[in-house]
Amino acid sequence: MPTSIIYIALPVMNEMECLPLLIKAIMEQTEQNFRLVVCINQPDSWWNEPEHIQVCEENQLTNSYLESLEDKRIEIIDRSSPGKGWQPKAHGIGVARKLLMDHISKIANENDIIISMDADTVFNKDFFASVAENLRINPAASAIAIPYYHKLTYTNELDRAMLRYEIYMRAFAINMWRIRSPYCFSALGSAIALPVWAYRAVGGMTPKLSGEDFYFLQKIVKTGRLLHFNGEIVFPAARLSDRVFFGTGPALIKGIEGDWSSYPIYSYRLFDKIAETYKLFGSLYTKDVATPLDNFMLKRFGELPWTALRLNFKSQGHFIRACHEKIDGLRILQFLKESQLPDEKISEEALSELLLLYKKQFPELVSELNTKVDFALTSIAELDHIRDVLFEIEMSYRKIHWNDFTGLTTMYN
Repeated sequence: MPTSIIYIALPVMNEMECLPLLIKAIMEQTEQNFRLVVCINQPDSWWNEPEHIQVCEENQLTNSYLESLEDKRIEIIDRSSPGKGWQPKAHGIGVARKLLMDHISKIANENDIIISMDADTVFNKDFFASVAENLRINPAASAIAIPYYHKLTYTNELDRAMLRYEIYMRAFAINMWRIRSPYCFSALGSAIALPVWAYRAVGGMTPKLSGEDFYFLQKIVKTGRLLHFNGEIVFPAARLSDRVFFGTGPALIKGIEGDWSSYPIYSYRLFDKIAETYKLFGSLYTKDVATPLDNFMLKRFGELPWTALRLNFKSQGHFIRACHEKIDGLRILQFLKESQLPDEKISEEALSELLLLYKKQFPELVSELNTKVDFALTSIAELDHIRDVLFEIEMSYRKIHWNDFTGLTTMYN
């Protein structure tokens, strides 16, 4: 059987500061059977806007830099030169990522591999090999949500914001694992890998201005099998960026300004309400019973969905799966946002309570922590320690349960 080719799908805009480090990481891989497909992109109108001309010029430098490498494994899709950029209302990293993956899907074989990448990310020399081996030993897997870890920049303000954001992400993921949610993935555009056949099977990526990685993994969970563990991880950069509407870059910008309202640490008790609702799905197959999410669903849908689902799904297993499809990752996030005030003191209390919840299960990790956190005053070293503890807890879930929460098709069919 021929060796799978690894295709790296890389959207690039204004990235010359980071790109050489990524190229170095790629060229040093032990697995060299790869193709790097780069979409250099921007709105075409930026050529006529003085405030954006620097980005246009840097994109041209990026194109020249990649061409200067004279590596036939690198293919450039130019959506930045005058007349080739995005048209109004059809731009953004999500559109670029979809264009890249669609292009790879057309030229690759079904067993080749796509690695979604961002220009500000690096990884160890065995990363490509680890992804290929993971998919080789798991041939039914539709994708991998690869673990991640932001390295410190040793810039106090930026590191404090980065750690606050990563603590938010990890607390969210840990709670989703704890309640056994099929949507326990963390979505980063630089931390997704999948075989070409799986990309084709789900109908490709839906273009979004941002958040395309989240919606894509949610689609995988509903239709295929998502792996959560990989032998090597990725290291995205902690940097400020306003090129997307949400995600690491804009979160850090808002966070440095003191606004964490979009990224609260949610109380584990709210996740318990989701877990209680999950436990009632079996009973709901035969009759309506009250659930902790009733008010939310009435507000969101105008009615409770159970009667309609019972009419459409004639076995309990298919009904339970349909319930999980209805209350998916997006609905869970909406429920949480509507249920907790975005107050930093509440977030600090929620984090302290979560750490104490795990003190018995992971005494060697949590016992020495100061669980009373003040995000503005707690030292960078202490926040980094908390981040590392949450990373270890999350990784323990990923390792132990890597084959348990792969998707609705495996859990309920």
